[in-house]
Amino acid sequence: MLARRPSEDDGWLMNSKRPPGNEKSPARGNRKKSSAGSHAGKSHPRRNSRPGKDRPQVNQPDQALRGAILEALAGSAMNAQELAQALNIPVSNHDRLEQALKHLELQGEIARVRKHRYIIPELADLFTGVIQFHANGSSHVLSETPDGKDLLVRAENTSTAMHGDRVVARIVTPGLGGFRGDSTGAKKEGRVIRILTRANSTIVGTLQQSKKFHYVVPDDPRIVKDLYVPPPDASLKATPGDKVVAKLDAWESRHLNPEGHVIEVLGPANAPGVDMLSIIRKHNLPQEFPAEVQRLAATIGTEVDPRDTADRLDLRDHFVFTIDPDDAKDFDDAIQIERTPAGWKVAIHIADVSHYVKPRNPLDKEASTRGNSIYLVDRVIPMLPEALSNGICSLKPHVDRLAFSVLAEIDKSGKPRSVRFAKTVIRSAHRLTYKQALAILEKPPGKDPLANHVHTAWELSSLLRKKRFAAGSLDLDFPEIKVRLDNLGRPVALERLENDISHQLIEELMLLANELVARELKLRKQPTVYRIHEKPDPEKLMEFREFAASQGLRAGDLTQRGEIQRLLAQLPGKPFSAAVKIALLKSLKRARYFTEPLGHYGLSKADYTHFTSPIRRYSDLLVHRALERRLGLSKSGPDSASLANVSEHLSTTERTAADAERESVRLKKLEFFQLQAGAKKRQKFDAVIMDARNFGLFVELPEFLLTGLVHISALPDDFFVFDAPRCRLIGRRTKKTYKVGDKITVAVDKVDMFKQQVDFKPA
Repeated sequence: MLARRPSEDDGWLMNSKRPPGNEKSPARGNRKKSSAGSHAGKSHPRRNSRPGKDRPQVNQPDQALRGAILEALAGSAMNAQELAQALNIPVSNHDRLEQALKHLELQGEIARVRKHRYIIPELADLFTGVIQFHANGSSHVLSETPDGKDLLVRAENTSTAMHGDRVVARIVTPGLGGFRGDSTGAKKEGRVIRILTRANSTIVGTLQQSKKFHYVVPDDPRIVKDLYVPPPDASLKATPGDKVVAKLDAWESRHLNPEGHVIEVLGPANAPGVDMLSIIRKHNLPQEFPAEVQRLAATIGTEVDPRDTADRLDLRDHFVFTIDPDDAKDFDDAIQIERTPAGWKVAIHIADVSHYVKPRNPLDKEASTRGNSIYLVDRVIPMLPEALSNGICSLKPHVDRLAFSVLAEIDKSGKPRSVRFAKTVIRSAHRLTYKQALAILEKPPGKDPLANHVHTAWELSSLLRKKRFAAGSLDLDFPEIKVRLDNLGRPVALERLENDISHQLIEELMLLANELVARELKLRKQPTVYRIHEKPDPEKLMEFREFAASQGLRAGDLTQRGEIQRLLAQLPGKPFSAAVKIALLKSLKRARYFTEPLGHYGLSKADYTHFTSPIRRYSDLLVHRALERRLGLSKSGPDSASLANVSEHLSTTERTAADAERESVRLKKLEFFQLQAGAKKRQKFDAVIMDARNFGLFVELPEFLLTGLVHISALPDDFFVFDAPRCRLIGRRTKKTYKVGDKITVAVDKVDMFKQQVDFKPA
């Protein structure tokens, strides 16, 4: 496993992180060493695919044409010819009108109905958005407007939509013959009527064969139908049980299975490396950099050019140090701090990537397309070539490096009294790991200069942390599971990583830098990309409140931030604490990138952006350029016209990366326990009962953040019956009881890799 940076942002905001899907989208960024990884498989054509690559590229119309179209359609539905006549558009510009209509339809601003007529969606009870499926076959079309509510689509109303597709749905109300009836107070539901774009044209899964036909079982459980395929071409040498990539053909009716054909064989499902390669293909992740990008990166050099330091603030004689994971190779932030009579002076130095990656050059275009680095269990898929990410941009110790720095004076109450931003040249004096920093913090500083600086940094960070939670920030951090692999990529150990004070030290300083940069850009009205997290939907909070009450937790009005904090304060030591946190995460909205400073609910900050990780997040690179423009250091900062599309793209690539990262960890966890199931001497694990049902017990292994089932037939020495009112199992003869919260020692019974489920038995 490669190193990952802990959270300094909103681990609870993105349905994409450790427990079933929550973001860890740190202020500082994720930290992992680069790794080429293994590429197993029989047929590996060179690919340079992208998340969301199948969405067509349509030119954006100018604001005047957009406004004219929307105004014309406000009165009635029209087809393209009628619009051209109404707007007096000459024949020579009809192509431009067609492009504008396609763009507005994809954006959901207009909808196409029968006879190719266009209409404002609200006027026809239509709803446009991305459809997100659940394991039971139902789905939601996600709202794309601030404070908008998602549209529920039941399994029978999804038509031929697949997870991630962009669709148009007609709003209906259940029980009223499909007609909308707002007066009933019923929740909005919909029926998919059109697929605008497919999220993916390919499906990754396992090839199977029945007596009469071949089919592919998708890896993604949210794709609920198997894909029928003809016998694969003999040149592919595919056999049942292989992981394959299949091209999706036209799918006309939900009453029939989709059809396709195999285009690539990745290898036997259990062969080393095939699981990670399947994730790469499934999410269309990029791999090799284009040749011209590699050539450009190679010309940059490995040492700072002395000419580049001439106009910079020279801080090479200052005491600068970094704190990172043990196996990190790229360091994009460093700190220096000193105590003053009034408080502290702090400098947060961020790698000056924008000095080397210029707007619209091949490096920039590739980084923009990738959006961010991706951290799978066995490899890193970097946003920038290694020559930059692990080379000239990395703030390594004892070498000159260019930085973009936030310099602030903080008073004893934790309030910034002065702030400035500068292009600098630094030379890091020390490279600390988190374990080393923690060891320093656990002892008195003594006379060691490094220890004194680390303790001084923690004094400030701990104060900032207390202030943040006093202001309403939500503490929903989870431990992280690090998977240790052997040379063949097999998991040999699972290690639980806690967010200790060494991580928190860096976390708070990165949050400070992000907030100060966001405030500066907002006050100066400089166009940029902000990191926003909107207020949660009260209805979802009400549903969560009911769940919390079922666990015996008292909760008031959760629309009040203080009530959420009081609920969270009840969780330490509770066996169901992780389940409650996960349920709360799911009730909150996703953090995303946006062009307006709407604030960050989870962090309780009015001003927030991402500035501190330009090596691995393109959003941060854009913010660097915006700050350069604000300081008069550049004339080519990002323009507001393009930032909206860029923000949406970066939010999409971030979600794709998070899904892939989470899936890679989950698969390796399952493989670890599968190896346990086959071992002669099975390891024992401490577990906590999370739920009791008539068929068995759901248990969680807190050490590994994994949930599994102990089937009732595996319980020894008695016949157990289900006591539903008390949610427990009781032995008829022995009266032995298993109830929620009980601790139990278990061993692995079996692992179903298809269903991604683990069954345990009492040890």
